[in-house]
Formats: sequence, structure tokens, C-alpha cells
Amino acid sequence: MREIFIVAEKEFRDGLRNRWILAITLAFALLAMGLAWFGAAASGEVGFTRISTTIVSLASLAVFLIPLIALMLAYDSIVGEDEQGTLLLLMTYPLSRTGLLAGKFLGHGAILALSTALGFGIAAVMIVMLAEQATFATLMGPFSLFIVSAILLGWTFLALAYLVSVVTREKARAAGLALLVWFLFVLVYDLALLGLLVGTEGRVDGGLFRTLLLLNPTDVFRLVNLTGFEETAAASGLLTVFGDASYSIGVLLGILAAWIVVPLTLAAGLFAARRT
Repeated sequence: MREIFIVAEKEFRDGLRNRWILAITLAFALLAMGLAWFGAAASGEVGFTRISTTIVSLASLAVFLIPLIALMLAYDSIVGEDEQGTLLLLMTYPLSRTGLLAGKFLGHGAILALSTALGFGIAAVMIVMLAEQATFATLMGPFSLFIVSAILLGWTFLALAYLVSVVTREKARAAGLALLVWFLFVLVYDLALLGLLVGTEGRVDGGLFRTLLLLNPTDVFRLVNLTGFEETAAASGLLTVFGDASYSIGVLLGILAAWIVVPLTLAAGLFAARRT
């Protein structure tokens, strides 16, 4: 166990040295502040309006940004070590392949979690300080849930990045496959479901459609942050089919957690069986 934490600490220090934490934190803070003040500009309102508008705007942004950052952060974790010739050296240490994978994931996960919490946390504090109608009491619950779900979404795509890194032998191919994963889950999947809905003229079974939505972690993330904001449901597109579903926030967070465990477990199994 000590060896796992040594690997995690090494990855975390690399993140500090490469300015990953600073860059991600500043990006999240600035974008969150911008959306808080200009998220309702399309309706003619400028400035902080409602917490629901802010959270839904942030969720829409995070779905595009967080998965991409997570994939770029970790896509070369294994294949990069292999190309540089350091993977064989690491395998000579008293550390199993599963332990190496777990340590790297913990290090990258800590980088992403810290940056997400700091970036959006700073934005929440600034909103309370600058907007008269915003208070810590009104922002604490929705922003805390948003930050937790955003961290889980980031860890999900970290796990997918490790799976990509394990199944490829070239860093360039891993980068291309990571971008393909991003396109699939962030863009293509919902477009395919929309095509299914239009093609069947809305006659597709509602239970089946809701199940298909749960097979995309980005949709689960959006569902977590849309729960309780009925006035924004009309702007949520495909997710309106969940209007009468009885999935609690706890269940949806559990599904996101499963999206972390399954790809990471698969990556560990493939890495353990891989010939280096």
C-alpha cells in the first residue's frame, strides 16, 4: 500500500511541476464566473440571476471541458512509460502492475479533484461576495453537489483514459483514441439517441430510452445537476424523458461511481495480463 501512495505522490508532484493544477483551477474559476454573470445573456439579463441558471450553465460547460481535461491528463500514463522505456524499470520495483495503475490513478485523481474543488469553490465565493442576492446558504447545497458530481465525472474519464493507455502501444494512437472516446460520449451518443427518437417519432419505449441515457456518464452527470430545477427542464433536451423517473441523486451518483470502477477494473485486468 505504501508503494501505491509513493507512485500517487510522484504523479501529483509532476502535476504541480507541469502547472496542471494551476491551469485547470484558473480555467474552471474564470469560466464559472463568466457563466454566472453572462449565462442568461440570451434572455437579455446580465449579472447573477438564479442559482438554477448558473448550475445548469456550468453543467453544460463541464460536460465538454472536464472529460477532455481528464483524458488529456492520463491518456499516456502507461503507453507513455512504455515508449520511453521506463515501464520495464518500474516493473523491477516491488510493486504489482495493479498497484502501479492504482497509484497513478490516485495521483491524477487528486490533481483533478483539487483543481475542480478550488476552481468552482473560488467562483462560488466570488459570486457570494459580488452578487447581493446570492448567499452561502443558497449556493452551498447546489454548488457542493455540482463539485462532487464534476469530480466523479472527471474520475470516470480518467478511468477511461487508463483503459485507452493500456490497450494501445503507441502514444499517438492513444491520443487519437482518447479524442474518439470524448467525441463518442460527449457529442455522438446524444445525437444518436436524438436520431432514434426522431426516427421512431417518439414511439421508443420510455424505460429503454432512460436506460440508454444511463449508459452515458455525461448524461448521468447532467441529470444529477438538473434534479430539483424544474424551470430549466425545458432546456435539457433529451433529459426531459427523465421527468417522471424515480432515480434519486444518490442512485445517479452511484451510477457515476460505477462508471469509474468498471473501466478501471478492466484496465487493471488487461494490464496485468499484458506482456511488456
